[in-house]
Amino acid sequence: MSNHKSELLKMDLNQLREKLDDYRRDLFQLKLKSSTSVVGDTSQFKKLRKNIAQALTFIKQKEKSK
Repeated sequence: MSNHKSELLKMDLNQLREKLDDYRRDLFQLKLKSSTSVVGDTSQFKKLRKNIAQALTFIKQKEKSK
């Protein structure tokens, strides 16, 4: 398991939601930056979308276990 996944696994529901908001904000900022200038590392889009999906998955799992 990657470091990122284990970090998300240890978080509670509120922390996961905050992290999800951070990821979404980062993705928005990256999209905004790409529309106004050149983004150096375009792989960041895929990484952020993956992180968002993982956070959503862990949120659903924690909600289901309640």
